Formats: sequence, structure tokens, C-alpha cells
Amino acid sequence: MFKALLLEKNETFSATVKEVDEAALPVGDVTVKVDYSTLNYKDGLAITNKGPVVRTWPMVAGIDGAGTVLESSHPAWRAGDAFIHNGWGVGETHWGCLAEKARLKGDWLVKLPSVFSARQAMAIGTAGYTAMLCVLALEDHGVKPESGEVLVTGATGGVGSVAIALLGKLGYTVVAATGKASQEAYLKSLGATSVIDRAGLSAAGKPFQKERWAAVVDPVGSHTLANALAQTRYGGVVAACGLAQGADLPTTVMPFILRGVTLAGVDSVMAPLPKRQRAWDRLARDLNPQLLESITTEVTLDAAIAKAHELMSGQLRGRVVVKIG
Repeated sequence: MFKALLLEKNETFSATVKEVDEAALPVGDVTVKVDYSTLNYKDGLAITNKGPVVRTWPMVAGIDGAGTVLESSHPAWRAGDAFIHNGWGVGETHWGCLAEKARLKGDWLVKLPSVFSARQAMAIGTAGYTAMLCVLALEDHGVKPESGEVLVTGATGGVGSVAIALLGKLGYTVVAATGKASQEAYLKSLGATSVIDRAGLSAAGKPFQKERWAAVVDPVGSHTLANALAQTRYGGVVAACGLAQGADLPTTVMPFILRGVTLAGVDSVMAPLPKRQRAWDRLARDLNPQLLESITTEVTLDAAIAKAHELMSGQLRGRVVVKIG
């Protein structure tokens, strides 16, 4: 038996931490001991039942995990190896990592960089790894620190916080958009040069606006993304990776055909292994561990459900690490 955060839906939905029989673990070629997991936005949706994330019931929540391999029939992994897991439908269609044990596929796992502990890897988690993918998308489209201001929306969230820390260390001029004016000092401590009120972006705006941003990292979607596109400078790039405001995109083709703006979609769930490894290698190089600590809150597995509700009500900033066991 092992402890897990189990989501069940029969006549009603329930999320509880309970003992689960190891015999119920799904098919996979690597069995792992999970030392730390985390709460991402998608985990929050699943645990609070506020979005159609889970597709197979019952489900152990947790799209991320870090720890040690216990058993493996996969050629790349053996007992004792330290691993990171992000995405791949885990916590949605395959039992996840908010549990003391998990059974996963070796092809899904990334070697834990030696500079990170399992706790630090989960302080980064899918949110931080996604932020790095966004930064790589900007770089791959030619954006440099001297290109101009880079807007980061959803700035106090997990993706936003790590994106600011990464961009700030790399020398970019970062403008953070947030609805939490009280967090200005926090955002500037991460590396933001200035902070703006998200209200100027989150309402319906003109499809074509004054040019400002050389690039944008946007985990918000909806009107925020539409306004960001409308304000992006000629030849700029917008990395879109989330839908915290909504999945709609009320915009026009104008930014694309008159300013040559690129909308770069960033997917972290099914990204191939070379892209994942590139992102984690860069995180190991470019993320300040002290800043990482400043954005991290740690809770136990037993406290994860309550913390997920706080996450979905907008009461948290940065990253939430879940210590397992």
C-alpha cells in the first residue's frame, strides 16, 4: 500500500488522500519512488474539479514528479537513478505523481540535472519548464536583450515568476503584468524592470494598437493575449503557453500581416525528449537557485487539496512544492 491523492467520480466527485494498493498501479516500464511533486494550474483544475482535465477514473493527481527509480525494464533507467517527470498525460489519463509511488514510461523521464535537488526540480516543475520553453522560443526567433521590452503576463503565477527570473538573469528588460499591486517588490526582486496593471490588457481592446513589446510570454490567453499581440512591435514574437483567462482569442490577422508578428505556440505536455532535455539543461545554467527558493512554498501531501483550492482562487504566488511522505 502507498499514500496517494486520489480523484474519484461516481455519483459525486471526491478528492482525498488515502492508501492505495500497489497492484492498482498502471502499466509502465519504470516504477519510481516520488520524493516531491508540485501543484500546477492543471493540477488545480483536476483536484478542485473545475475543468475537464481527468479523462479516466479513478485518477491519482499530479502531472509532475521527482525522485528515485525503484525498478526498471527500460534500457535507459535503472534502480537508483534520479528522475524528473513532466506532462505526458499523467494525472489525466495515467496515474500521477501526487503519491508515494508511480509507474511511468521510461521514455517520459528526464535525468535530474546534478545542480538540482528533487525539491528544486519540483519548485521549477512544469510551470518553470514551460517558462524555459517560452524563453527558448523567443531566442529561436531572434529576440535578444537589446531588442526591447519583453512583456510577461500572469506575472505572479508559476510560469510568469520563473520566466521573469530567467529573462532578468539573461539581461532582458522585463515588464511584468499583474493584478496584484502589492506584489511589485516581489516581481522586481525576480528581475522585472517595471510592473503594469493587468487591467490594461485583460479587457477587450482594439485589434491594432501602439507598438511596444519586442516579445511576450503569455500564460493567460483570451483578451490578454489579443492585446499583447496588438501591441507587439514589427517582427516581434509572442510565446503563448496557457489559458488562465480563457481559451478564446478575440483578435484579427492585423498584427500578423501588417507587422509580421509571430505567435509561437508552446506545448510542454507532449514535447519530445530532446526539447525537454534542452530546457532542463538551460534551467540548470540560467535559473538562480536563490530566486527559485524565494518563489516557492512547500506543503505536505495531506495539505495539497486545500492548497489547490487556494491556487484556483488566485491566493498564491510563485510555485507550490508538495513533499511526499
